[in-house]
Amino acid sequence: MSLLRAIGRPLLASMFIAGGLDSIRNPEAVAPAAEPVVRPVADRIQALPDRTEQMVRLNGAVQVAAGVLLGLGRMPRLSALALAATLVPTTAAGHRFWEAEDPSDRARQRIHFLKNLSMLGGLLIAADDTGGAPSLVWRGRHAADSLRRDVRLVRRSVRAGARPAAAAGRIGARLPG
Repeated sequence: MSLLRAIGRPLLASMFIAGGLDSIRNPEAVAPAAEPVVRPVADRIQALPDRTEQMVRLNGAVQVAAGVLLGLGRMPRLSALALAATLVPTTAAGHRFWEAEDPSDRARQRIHFLKNLSMLGGLLIAADDTGGAPSLVWRGRHAADSLRRDVRLVRRSVRAGARPAAAAGRIGARLPG
């Protein structure tokens, strides 16, 4: 792992671990702000909890678990995707700057909204980072290309060997036997 990844991943994960722990400990503090986002999601996905406080705790637990995994460099791509998935509803619920009436509150919420968008961008980059190793998609394409080359080589070898064998068979058929 590169030095930048070793430093960058825990730094990116730290905000999610701290925020997730806070959401687990004090879901009541953010539940009123989360309600407009939680309700439509919970209505569409039956497997999720009905109560907003439970959804806030679940979101916090995912943030803590994925944040720890990302910080440790374990399953970093999956962890980054999980964190990105939790960040979207968190941002939509917590930083609705367009609804703020006070100009200073609107400015503060807009800054937090844009900060979360920046973190989302970092998470998407982390989710795409293969750590210098080829991705599964690249490996699959490379294997398919290699297989196609091998098939062409075998086909050419068979054709090249078949011509002299056919000629020898014709000559052998003419010889008295």
